[in-house]
Amino acid sequence: MHSLLIRNAAAILTGLPGDAARHAGPDLRIRGTRVEAIGALAPEPGEAQIDAAGCVIYPAWVNTHHHLAESLLKGLPAGINASLTDWLHAVPIRYRGRYSEKSFRAAARIGLVELALSGCGTVADHNFVYYPDADFDSSAILFEEAEALGLRFVLCRAGATRSRITPADARDRWRPESFDSFLKHIERTVKRFHDPASDAMRRVVMGPTTPLFDFDPGELRECARVARAWGLRLHTHLSETVAYKEVAQERYGMSPVAFMEQHEWLGSDVWLAHLVKLDADEIAALGASNTGIAHCPQSNARLGSGIAKLPELEAAGVSISIGVDGAGSNEAADMISEVHAAWLLQRARIGEAALPRYQGGQFEGGAHAATVEDVVRWGTAGGARVLGFEGLGELAPGRPADLAIYRLDAPRYFGLNDVAIGPVVSGGRPHLRALLVGGRMVVENDALPGFDLAQLAAQAKEAMRELMA
Repeated sequence: MHSLLIRNAAAILTGLPGDAARHAGPDLRIRGTRVEAIGALAPEPGEAQIDAAGCVIYPAWVNTHHHLAESLLKGLPAGINASLTDWLHAVPIRYRGRYSEKSFRAAARIGLVELALSGCGTVADHNFVYYPDADFDSSAILFEEAEALGLRFVLCRAGATRSRITPADARDRWRPESFDSFLKHIERTVKRFHDPASDAMRRVVMGPTTPLFDFDPGELRECARVARAWGLRLHTHLSETVAYKEVAQERYGMSPVAFMEQHEWLGSDVWLAHLVKLDADEIAALGASNTGIAHCPQSNARLGSGIAKLPELEAAGVSISIGVDGAGSNEAADMISEVHAAWLLQRARIGEAALPRYQGGQFEGGAHAATVEDVVRWGTAGGARVLGFEGLGELAPGRPADLAIYRLDAPRYFGLNDVAIGPVVSGGRPHLRALLVGGRMVVENDALPGFDLAQLAAQAKEAMRELMA
């Protein structure tokens, strides 16, 4: 079994909690697909080596919520200054039916390459591009593109049996699916791609697009029961803005989280994107059920939705993870930008609540709200936990060898006293010395071996012309 020795790292963050969040290293050995040892290690005869002097090592990021189709919808004028509901109609809903096999493949490839170059090894995509009698299988394309790059891929099969557009616009590709067709396609996709192994490269998840808008409540409950019978996890959006609270109250007389609980959509096999607008009793219910969150700070900020209460959620028992959301509402859909935003915005949110003492204030600011180690744990081991990957996202002996090596040699890192925190705190994308997934080299010296970025740029321009025509 082949081995690789990574030597002389300046710092190692492990994705583990507490005092185990950092390891002195300076060396890390990979044997086969797993980490074998971390410490001061002597090379073995003939062993491959990477010199990581001046570099920091993190677990590869685990992105738990994306819409890769939106990689061609960045910065659309009609959506750039719109809040969520108006943005939905101006961007994803408007363009969902316009994709061809070629343009969809280009979008997927752009997003996956952007993620890989940020040090992301596992991607969960909430794919909404499905049509009745579709002439291409978007699920298969996503799995093919991820496999070509060597990334772990989790398909959250979205869909809707109700339409949010007016009948006058309901051409074939904008029509919703029938519930039977939705389930049958997921069943076929599971048989073809799903691997339940703890370190699988491919997984399938039941992922109705939005529970309060796109499915009948009875169908939503049936989704949960079918998913659990098939051994699948569950994922969807919830409480991204106050609109969710309004609709849940108007239609069902309860909160969004109470609605989900009533329809069997809470539990350790469920994670929900956003969860920005929550009351205290909703946080308690999510925590008691160990439901997870995909926190998407940049998209939530870009759309003006707000900031999820991560420390409070985690204290209640919610599993925390980080997702980039789609590039149509996050024009920097990479994990380095995302964790930088997560670190800053949690602090800003707490600090915003500070009052002077003469008005009853008890603290000055919110710098205690999230440490770098917290953010790394959320973006790696936390993501693996909500996706159901055992041991992924942690750097320790016996764990899967998914890791990113960042070389901090740009001026933004000059003078940085604690280099371990550089990729999170300094912003921008550091030079990626290497990304390994399951011990296999995916990125080397800040490039994808054999991949032509200039060709991808040309494909993106052509696909955008087609999509916007």
